[in-house]
Amino acid sequence: MTSKIKVDNINKVSDDSNIINKCGTTITLGASGDTIALASGASQTGFGRTGTVDWQTGSIKTSTFTAANGEGYFANTSGGAFTVNLPASPSAGDIVAFADYTRTFGTNNLTINRNSEPIGGVAANALLNVNGQSATFIYVDGTEGWINTNETQTSQTGAIPFMSATGGTITTCGDFKIHTFTGPGTFAVTASTVGSARNSVAYTVVAGGGGGGSNCAGGGGGAGGFREGRCASAVPYTASPLVAPVGITVSTQSYPITVGAGGTAGAHATCTGATNGVNSTFDTITSAGGGRGGGQGTPVNGAAGGSGGGGAHHPGSGGAGNSPSVSPPQGNSGGASNPGSSPSGDDNAGSGGGAASGGASGGDYSNGGGPGVATSITGSSVTRAGGGGGGDRNIPGQSPGIHPGGTGGGGPSGGSSSYPRPDADAAGHAGTANTGGGGGGGVLTSPTGGVRGVGGAGGSGIVIIRYKFQ
Repeated sequence: MTSKIKVDNINKVSDDSNIINKCGTTITLGASGDTIALASGASQTGFGRTGTVDWQTGSIKTSTFTAANGEGYFANTSGGAFTVNLPASPSAGDIVAFADYTRTFGTNNLTINRNSEPIGGVAANALLNVNGQSATFIYVDGTEGWINTNETQTSQTGAIPFMSATGGTITTCGDFKIHTFTGPGTFAVTASTVGSARNSVAYTVVAGGGGGGSNCAGGGGGAGGFREGRCASAVPYTASPLVAPVGITVSTQSYPITVGAGGTAGAHATCTGATNGVNSTFDTITSAGGGRGGGQGTPVNGAAGGSGGGGAHHPGSGGAGNSPSVSPPQGNSGGASNPGSSPSGDDNAGSGGGAASGGASGGDYSNGGGPGVATSITGSSVTRAGGGGGGDRNIPGQSPGIHPGGTGGGGPSGGSSSYPRPDADAAGHAGTANTGGGGGGGVLTSPTGGVRGVGGAGGSGIVIIRYKFQ
């Protein structure tokens, strides 16, 4: 037999009666889909908690506070770590919970102050220190105190599958975007995704090459520093031998890009010396400008840089490469001059160093600037960062009259195979733009005081960034 209680649908000011459940009787309030509401000021007893909290979404916590029984809190520690105090004098069954609002607990921890009660039987505070972590604590008794009954250490978020960015000249190679900067700019990450691998970008950063020196035989300019990095599993392509095994993990922000200019050429007539190339930068990566070649108006020694400049005659030593030192190395040293003895005057200048190897010495007539290295970061193999060729003094019978620039944009020296040389051939050749090639050294057109050629300017650098976009 089923018992039913019927209540007339009449509004009453007050009703002191109670509905009492009789043994074996089920009392159902409302029908399916109805909402049962307590009047304002009324309270309920007997239902109890079901092990959940009421999340305080209207009050995101950013500094130290004291939790209240039955409440859950979102903690924003992006501005710094702070502490939450557990309720004082808790009763068995009290419950509180905390969650990482900005997924920054790993950097800025949330300390759970036990407030004189144990946490999991230990008289010590707890620490939430994993990004995306959340934890629920229920008070049991004075022995075990607060026990963590539910915890996560990752936080599921809405996720875009791949990162996106703007800046530079953008091209597409299969599933990859390539941003090429031939001048200053900004690489702006407009959206990042979940997981460091998909936010990893490969880079090639090449500095400006050093200017070639001028003199009877000016030293070749050193190539701009060449630096490359990638995570091969995330951004695969055929990289240079100098590639670092990691790229750069980016986030949603802007990254200023600096592309270094080539160094200026040396000029004999005004006693103006050549200059080093200018650094190129992307985030934490700085490639050093190539060292200038030795020559008139400057020390005859080549200067240190990403790759070192060659020494001028008189004699001059080559400049050090990979300066400042990084690993993998960004370049090599320039070659020294080869001072001859009178009457031959065979004092040819050294050539600038390149990314792959050092510049030839002045006595190495068949070689010149150090070669650069090739990378396929843009989708095709391109060689960059070759050193400039060092000049010679146009001695009869000496061959060849022009010392070549290194592969990868290095400028050849001034000169020709004829003797005496035409004045128009005295100037060193410039390094190729956006390769970081060193400038070639200038030469004397005849041993009796002809035109002393100016050096060649260094080639400007380049910054290239590659990442997976689909």
